[in-house]
Amino acid sequence: MERKVLMKLDRVTKTYDMGEVKVEALKETTLEIYKGEMLVILGPSGSGKSTLLNLMGGMDSPTSGKVIFDGKDITSGGEDVLTHYRRNEVGFVFQFYNLIPDLTARENVELAAALVKTPLLIDDILKEVGLNERMDHFPSQMSGGEQQRISIARAVIKNPRLLLCDEPTGALDYETGKLILSLLKKINDEKGCTVVLITHNIAIGGMGDRVARMRSGEIVEVTENPNPISPEGIEW
Repeated sequence: MERKVLMKLDRVTKTYDMGEVKVEALKETTLEIYKGEMLVILGPSGSGKSTLLNLMGGMDSPTSGKVIFDGKDITSGGEDVLTHYRRNEVGFVFQFYNLIPDLTARENVELAAALVKTPLLIDDILKEVGLNERMDHFPSQMSGGEQQRISIARAVIKNPRLLLCDEPTGALDYETGKLILSLLKKINDEKGCTVVLITHNIAIGGMGDRVARMRSGEIVEVTENPNPISPEGIEW
């Protein structure tokens, strides 16, 4: 069965001007992302992973090339198009949570829910991520894993079609990291949400439907994974 393309990066580049020096963070890159897949992007620090993710999320614009989402070019429509895209179509999960410290777990998620017309039910999402008894706690009262669960709930409450995860286990211990990966896989399976996860951890690549490997600002290999490993079975 032919897979449907949710997003296409069409020969995108990103160059930063650093005084007299130009830094080519992303070289001409083309990549298709399929609806409902889990795509793992692997690469060492400085390989261009985060730059690529920022372009996917509409948080940055390419120097050249196009980012096409569901058949629409989001790179040439101006700030209104990008704002609508970021608000309604994409959710973000970061390495360091980015929570508002003086808001409770529920209030952090409510803030994201208020951005869209038809959010999911807040209590249901917080229960799904295992925080039904911690809704009224502040981030400072919670462990790193619990804070990352708030971050995931905040991203998912909008019911986005694309979930972008930037080293989501990078600040967590081994066991907590695996629990977070299991939660992301559950969201991918049960909600049909396309998940793109970037990491330097080669073992995590085993859970992806596909793995894209990056080096020096380029995607050097994309491989299919016919039998993804469950997050519980990953070891590093």
